[in-house]
Order: sequence, then structure tokens, then C-alpha cells
Amino acid sequence: MCHYTKEDVLRMAQEEDVEFIRLQFTDLQGMLKNIAITSSQLEKALNNQCMFDGSSIEGFVRIEESDMYLYPQLDSFQIFPWRPQQGKVARLICDVYWPDGAPFEGSPRYILRRAVEDARRMGFILDVGLECEFFLFHLDDHGNPTTITHEQAGFFDVSPLDQAENVRRDIMLTLEEMGFDIESSHHEIAAGQHEIDFHYSDALSMADDIMTFKMVVKIIAQRHGLHATFMPKPLYGVNGSGMHINMSLTDLEGNNLFANEGDPEGLSPQAYHFMAGILEHINGMTAVTNPLVNSYKRLVSGFDAPVYLSWSSSNRSPLIRIPSTRGRQTRLELRSPDPCANPYLALALCLEAGLDGMKRQLTPPPSINRNVYNMTDAERKELGIRKLPSNLGDALDAMEEDELVRRVLGEHVMKKYAEAKRQEWNEYCAHVDEWELKRYLRRF
Repeated sequence: MCHYTKEDVLRMAQEEDVEFIRLQFTDLQGMLKNIAITSSQLEKALNNQCMFDGSSIEGFVRIEESDMYLYPQLDSFQIFPWRPQQGKVARLICDVYWPDGAPFEGSPRYILRRAVEDARRMGFILDVGLECEFFLFHLDDHGNPTTITHEQAGFFDVSPLDQAENVRRDIMLTLEEMGFDIESSHHEIAAGQHEIDFHYSDALSMADDIMTFKMVVKIIAQRHGLHATFMPKPLYGVNGSGMHINMSLTDLEGNNLFANEGDPEGLSPQAYHFMAGILEHINGMTAVTNPLVNSYKRLVSGFDAPVYLSWSSSNRSPLIRIPSTRGRQTRLELRSPDPCANPYLALALCLEAGLDGMKRQLTPPPSINRNVYNMTDAERKELGIRKLPSNLGDALDAMEEDELVRRVLGEHVMKKYAEAKRQEWNEYCAHVDEWELKRYLRRF
């Protein structure tokens, strides 16, 4: 990562003929927001003097306390390569602050930064790699998104079956131009489904990157006349889109603390404790890692998404998988989150849940090296294998009962997030959809 000073940013903006700067931040729902300023206002913004109306952002503050400030993170300065070359557009990722200079406790980025600082005080750094899947669909004659794709490619297929190969290529080239270290891309298992993987980094940088990644994917898809969606389950009967979270813990010198050559699984006691902490709190975390009504239509048996709380190093049906690489690359892969999760909140909860397991020296259950989906209910019960929440309502109940989740999110975010998601769940429960009409209208 580059380390810029205020003078560096001002100089680059002038030398590169930057005319507009987007001051970006993320709301509670994981949606990217921004205020655009001209280059004449850049120095003011870099002095943390750019004010905005926080009451206009869902879940932030009341109208009586609406003045808030954006503090740009200098290292995040980036010119958008898809914008005009004259009068260029750049961005700065910002933290949100109160007028008195205190960080806003309802900012998702602040919540993750606080968790990262907790870990650093204990001598730990969380390294993260996210695997983010998405669908590409056609637009209708009015430019509205559909769920139609004309290609029928599958896992790792190539052109001409994979008709979106050029779209992925342009996305990758754009990301590389913005400084991303891209590892690979490929067609996913469902028609129209894709994945692009980039190199791991520290948790805060990864959350910033995934927000930029989703923006780039949508913009480049639109330039190809397509709609990119990170909706977890846009199509019935095929696999949904996940956002697997690969995690490893290092010390301050960069040594992987999860690796242990003397263990049969190659895992250290810290790795087992960390994993046990996530298993302990995952039900309370699920309303954040899987935040939509639609999220739970992905979390069903038969479509590769995890449903049961177990772990393994030899198959992909459990919630947590231990990829085969060991040594410096030893990591845990949490497979339940989806791409609509707010990455700042999701990573903060993963980190704090893992640290809680280490503090309490929790022990995970034995590894399950069988296909959990093919077990009977009796077999799973005998092994003590629990399930994830089956819908958003159950997930919210679990979230409100978990004291660690409440502490990590803080009372402000807990209250605002739960209120918004309860409203979403209640509206869905009251809605009469096409399936019900087809099922019941004639029969009854």
C-alpha cells in the first residue's frame, strides 16, 4: 500500500488533472455513499473540514444532531481509470466523525478499525482474503435488470461457452490499474455466475477493497450492457453467490500463528481456539454475514452453501473449511457469508469472535470428514451438529441474544441495524408472492 501525505495527494491531483473527488463512505447496510467535490475544495477536505448531513443516511443520526464530518484516508487516493482522461475523477475513502472530533460510533469502518486495534494490542493482525461471487444478467429494452443470461457455462468453462470472459478481463484490468493484486478469475458453477479473487491483506484494507471491487464490477458490467448483481440467490434451482472469508492470524512480525507442523491437521492451538470462537458466535453473527431475506434462500442443502455448524479439512460441506495449503498459508475459510454483507461489520465480528475463543481457550468439536448434507437428522444430532438460522427473523433473534455481537457492534449500530432488518423481515412476511398464488389460489 502507498503511504501518502496531504501534500502528495494535492500534488497528484494537480499533476493528473483531477477535477472531481468523491469522498466515499459506507452505511450500515453496506451501501457505498459519496459526496463529490471539485479540486478547488480538496485541501479543505484533506483538513477534515468537509461536512455532510448524517440524518440523511439510514441508521446514522437524528435530524437534531445531523452535522457530521468526513475524514479522508490519504492512502486511499485513487483515480478512476474508466472516467475521462481530462478532468479526471478520483476518490478518497473516509471515516465519519462528530463535530467535536470524536469518531462516529455508528460508522462501520470505525467498528472494524476498533476491532483491529483490539487485536493489535494483543499482538495479533488478521489477514483476510475474500472470494466474492456475482452474476451477470442482461438488461431489458428499458435498461432495467433482468435475470436472463444467454450463456450456459459452468465451473471453469472457457469461451465460447463463457460469453462473459471479456467482461471479467476488463474488470481485472481495471482493478489492476487501481492497484489490486489479482490472483485469478473464473466462471462459477451456475450460468452467468463469476468469481474474481485478489490477494489477501489486512482486514481493514480488505474491507475497503471489497467495497471498491463491487463498485468496479457493476460499472464495467454496465459498460458491456450487462447488470452485475451480488444478490445471494437471484435464481431458483441453481447455486447462489457467496463471499467466503479466508482468515489467518499473524503476530506483529508477520508469522502465521495458525500453522503447526506437529498437529495432524497442521493447526496450532490458537487456530483451534479462534475457530471455536467463530462456531460459538456464528448464529449471532449471521444477521450481519447474511443480511437479506434472500440470503437464506442460498443457505439450503444441495447447493454447496453451508447449513450446519461443523468444520473439516477434507470436504466443502461444513461451515468452516481448512484449505489444503499449510505453513505460511494456513488459514480458516468461513463459507456462510454472502456478498451483500457489510464487509466492515462482518470482519469485525469474525475477528472479535475468534479472539473471544482464544481468550476463553474454547475447543471446537471434532472435525467432520463426511458430507454433512448426506447425514440423517439423527446422525447430526448424535454428533452435536447445529444449524445456522433458517431465515432473517431467526438470525435477528440470535443476534440480539449474543452479548459479544452486541458489544462489538455497539448499542447504536445494534439498535439501528436490528430495526431496519426487522422492518425488512416483517414486510417480507406480509407479502403475497407468485409462488403462493400458484399454489393456493385455485386449490382453496
